[in-house]
Amino acid sequence: MLTDKDMLEIADQYLERINGSLDDVFLILPELTIKKPYGNIYYFDYKKYLETGNVRDSVFGSAPFLVEKDKHRIVQFGTAGSLESQLEAYEKGTFVPALDTFWYPYEDRFSHK
Repeated sequence: MLTDKDMLEIADQYLERINGSLDDVFLILPELTIKKPYGNIYYFDYKKYLETGNVRDSVFGSAPFLVEKDKHRIVQFGTAGSLESQLEAYEKGTFVPALDTFWYPYEDRFSHK
């Protein structure tokens, strides 16, 4: 089972992975982290936005993601619909993943399962 520190490290790895070759880097918004029994949900934005506060420097169309404590993977939530409804589906086991919903950090691969 992952600790909060372990989950934050995986979250940072994930942001490095999805950042790719963008000019700016993504940073976790620690004050918005949601702790659940099954893992932590992280919000993020560009470093430049966090420094300037200028909305033109922010990420548009990003959704928070979950680092699962037991499965050691990332669950990417979508931008369609509310986080609350997606979490409800996740908790009920009715969450329908896309082909790249899950990221496995130790294998650096995306999957639908």
